[in-house]
Amino acid sequence: MAATTRFRHLVQHPLNVFHNLHYVFDLWLQRWRRRDAKGDVIVVRYADDSVVGFESEADASRFLEALKARFAQFGLSLNEQKTHVLQFGRYAASQRKRAGLGRPQTFDLLGFTHICATKRSNGRFTVKRLTSSKRMRATLKALRQALYRRRHEPIALVGTWLRRVMQGYFNYHAVPGNNERLSRFRSGVCRAWLHALRRRGQYGRMPWARFLKRVAPYVPSVHVLHPYPTQRFFAS
Repeated sequence: MAATTRFRHLVQHPLNVFHNLHYVFDLWLQRWRRRDAKGDVIVVRYADDSVVGFESEADASRFLEALKARFAQFGLSLNEQKTHVLQFGRYAASQRKRAGLGRPQTFDLLGFTHICATKRSNGRFTVKRLTSSKRMRATLKALRQALYRRRHEPIALVGTWLRRVMQGYFNYHAVPGNNERLSRFRSGVCRAWLHALRRRGQYGRMPWARFLKRVAPYVPSVHVLHPYPTQRFFAS
């Protein structure tokens, strides 16, 4: 998503149905970009969810109208509640400030909320990615239910399962700037596990400190697993 930082306007549009999107959307968009766009265009699509970035607001508006017409030819439609044009990118904050507007809008894609931000180290623009709050709440709810169902199983057995689940979650979401939210997720899982254990007689009064020491081998710590591309691909 780093490439989208160049662009000032985004169109986000999940589809209502699948229908050979490579032909209906991908190939058509490449032609539209060459023939009709006045500025640069970038697209990120995964399954039926996509974000298209534009340098100019005029391109974004014209593209959205053209896309609606394109889909109508194949009996498709956009999800109007989730389709919108928003200012996003390096200049969004300053432009909106001059216009007397609030902070740049955010958008969700692939489980992350994307936010216009600046780096603390140098004040330069960056796209901050946080685990979607809605997605995290749903995951925590599912884990609370699973831990409660398995409350009578041995701690080692539940811990081994939980460690795999949490590590898989971290493997996807552990990007720069997301540590605080992942720490909240980790704490939420620990509280849910302690609550489930306290429903068992022998652990009814287990204190928090003792619990953390007991489950430490099974609860992964939070640290960045996916550095910025400039760090991942740096070769000395």
